[in-house]
Amino acid sequence: MATATPPRTAADLVERFARSAAVTEAGAWLRTAEVPGWMAQRHASHRFAVRRIPFAALTGWSFAPGTGNLGHDSGRFFTVEGLRVSVGDGPYPDWQQPVIKQPEVGILGLLAKEFAGVLHFLMQAKMEPGNRNLLQLSPTVQATRSNYTKVHRGADVPYLDHFLRPAPGSVVADSLQSEHGSWFFRKSNRNMIVETRDAVPVAEDFCWLTLGQIGWLLRRDNLVNMDARTVLAGVPTGGGPGPGGAPYADTELLSWFTAERSRHTVGAELVPLDAVAGWRRGTHTVERPDGRYFRVVAVAVEAGSREVAGWSQPLIEPCGLGVTAFLTRRIGGVPQVLVHARVEGGFLDTVELGPTVQCVPGNHAALPPDERPPFLDTVLTAPPGRIRYAAVHSEEGGRFLHAESRYLLVEAADDAPDDALPPGYRWVTPGMLGALVRHGHYLNVQARSLLSLLTTGAARLQD
Repeated sequence: MATATPPRTAADLVERFARSAAVTEAGAWLRTAEVPGWMAQRHASHRFAVRRIPFAALTGWSFAPGTGNLGHDSGRFFTVEGLRVSVGDGPYPDWQQPVIKQPEVGILGLLAKEFAGVLHFLMQAKMEPGNRNLLQLSPTVQATRSNYTKVHRGADVPYLDHFLRPAPGSVVADSLQSEHGSWFFRKSNRNMIVETRDAVPVAEDFCWLTLGQIGWLLRRDNLVNMDARTVLAGVPTGGGPGPGGAPYADTELLSWFTAERSRHTVGAELVPLDAVAGWRRGTHTVERPDGRYFRVVAVAVEAGSREVAGWSQPLIEPCGLGVTAFLTRRIGGVPQVLVHARVEGGFLDTVELGPTVQCVPGNHAALPPDERPPFLDTVLTAPPGRIRYAAVHSEEGGRFLHAESRYLLVEAADDAPDDALPPGYRWVTPGMLGALVRHGHYLNVQARSLLSLLTTGAARLQD
């Protein structure tokens, strides 16, 4: 039986996580500089292979007669269906596209434990077929309900009981958060941080790292996966809204956000995949004739370290490298970031707070300057001296093939008055975002990834 954790105050948690973030060079298990080599060793210890195949070669997957929806014979996992979206304004007021429908809620769980008085986190070297380099650091548990109920008839998910049946007082963070609203239809995962006092056997593809070590690793391209980043956004850091430079109090921010949700009328309905206008199905892809946005493809996978050693599945493959950025500034020494109340067709509730810029620039290249995403050119042309952070990170590797974005924190110019902001944009403090991320469906997954850079110390907005 798991040992109950003694009651902790919020201030105590903040101090303990800050102490862990300050330990960057070596934890109780590995030196930080040794982690990439350990990852390479884990990669070499297993057989990994991903190859593209035609849809007809998928095992257990097929296009349904009458709808063309692509699903698994078990009726579980997920389906690829059509989505019709209407937002009423902007350069793209309505559109149709394929989308992943996966109604079950997965668990993304990070296990924490003290060693020598410092919190460490149990990270997994996990293979995902869509990752650019296949193996990346993931949370302790990263599993869909279909996986952990073993629809695939594979092995048990290690450490799952810590999250399905957490000990009293052990939960540090727990919220339902959205996945990519552009490619999933109303998909949520349970994001959890759980602290244990029990002895924890360490499996061969796992290691304990401090928060500061993970922050250091986040400065490298494609090493810490999206599922880890979204959970790390929930690390308690304190610094919530207050008078020291915070431009809006809690009630004002929530009122503004509620008004943004209210002013948007978003129509989003599932339609048969065969009925999606402007897309065509071939032997190997479902894609647009102009090659824009993304395509649906099929892959066969070998993965010696996974619960199942081999399988095949569909994946979504974006057409281009994304850009995901916060503009930042400091008022009275207090850092702020510029958020965008963003509409995405797959969101559960019209809008969520996203980054200042979130797009694939090539998809907007043909638009006139006044219809391009606001601040895109500001970010793309920022001089090196204004860039506080830059790295390429993968999006969800279990459903997307080589989906990568360049994540940026860019200092804004000093001549941008608040009253000149486009509708839907607002300056907020990272502490405000930290308060909101404790609740579900306020921050989208890209904003949470950027926030994780600050909670781990991978980037700092104060010198």
